[in-house]
Amino acid sequence: MAPSAPRTCAAAALRMKQIALDNQGRTIRCLRAQLVTERRGLAATKKELKETQVALEASHKVIAGLTEIGLSMTKKIEKMKVKKQLVKANHVECHQKFQARIHEAEDSMQAQHLIIEALVDEKDSLLQTIHGLQEANNAPAPSDGD
Repeated sequence: MAPSAPRTCAAAALRMKQIALDNQGRTIRCLRAQLVTERRGLAATKKELKETQVALEASHKVIAGLTEIGLSMTKKIEKMKVKKQLVKANHVECHQKFQARIHEAEDSMQAQHLIIEALVDEKDSLLQTIHGLQEANNAPAPSDGD
């Protein structure tokens, strides 16, 4: 039994090495499959990253455009505010001029009214004088004409 024992031991050792090699082969195949899966995942991630970068660049362009529009609108609003202030000031000035003209016309009308009253008083006085002179001369009194 002695001569077969080393053969059996060597065969067993070979068998163990073969099993270890088979296990390593399976492990390598499994790791290669995982590597392929990881590479696919990495490719998908790279594609997503590229799409995200494109979307981000588009977003930046949109934001820049909106910012430009916002600045333009702000300038227009400021111009409109200045124009509104000028229009308001012009309106106030015109209103004041019209008020002055109205006051001037009222003053003129009041002066004309006073002149008319003075003329009516003077007419009445002249008529009384004429009436008094006619009575003194015994002549008929003229009619008032009113």
